Amino acid sequence: MKLQSENKLLTMFSFSGLTDIVFLLLIFFLLSSSFVVQPGIKVQLPKAETGETQTEKNIIVTLTEKGQLFVNDQQVSLESLGQKLSAALNNDNAKIVIIKADKNVTLQNTVQVIDIAKAVGVTRFMIATQPLTAQ
Repeated sequence: MKLQSENKLLTMFSFSGLTDIVFLLLIFFLLSSSFVVQPGIKVQLPKAETGETQTEKNIIVTLTEKGQLFVNDQQVSLESLGQKLSAALNNDNAKIVIIKADKNVTLQNTVQVIDIAKAVGVTRFMIATQPLTAQ
């Protein structure tokens, strides 16, 4: 008894393997795009209609709502802020100090940080904001 097998060409293409790959790529890009969010300290920035993007390596001073103070993601006290800023400047006063203050931080705290930075020789400041979204 001889069994015969039919070797026929498939006239239709099977998309099941292709859809699996597409869904895996979709899941990969969705998961990896959620990690693009800025790492570091959570601060709710004030909103502004006009703003500029800064690509240079600058010094970032972050003021949180809880009163914490960070220089380039390192927590510092208000008393040691001047020392950290002068060390971060490295005799390059052309660097810009970007102040990322939470929108609930008082203006007095922000001005106090600016005064300390001016005392160590910083001449250029920027205040970080986030763009207004269409509502």
